[in-house]
Amino acid sequence: MKALTIAQPYAELIALGQKRVENRVWWTRYRGPLYIHAGKSRQWLDTEFSHDGYEIDRPTGIYLSMMDFGAVIATAELIDCIHVDTILRGACDEQYPWLRAHKHVSGPYCWVLDHVLRLSKPVPYRGAQGLFDIPFMVAA
Repeated sequence: MKALTIAQPYAELIALGQKRVENRVWWTRYRGPLYIHAGKSRQWLDTEFSHDGYEIDRPTGIYLSMMDFGAVIATAELIDCIHVDTILRGACDEQYPWLRAHKHVSGPYCWVLDHVLRLSKPVPYRGAQGLFDIPFMVAA
């Protein structure tokens, strides 16, 4: 099955169902099932210690202890790939009435995700750039 490595905290936001759009600089014709792989890097995190002494990602409020790194954490269906200009001019409003107002639409290409399902247990796996294949099935 195809997989996509996504930096934290964005992979976690997808797994939580809060981020239904993944932004990429490239278009894909692929549509279908997709593993959401959380990358190992922590460079996108903006952390601080919360009042209870745990490290959190400041913008999202997600505890780092709740995030997995270097693992498949969810499955999703990639249902569309749309240039952000098309979305912003309202051309997708009928098909995706929620999309233009979605917080995470920034493009240039917006990969629209649906049917996101968090795995009950993350599966450690080495990620890769672009879409890549994971040659085995991961149990939900």
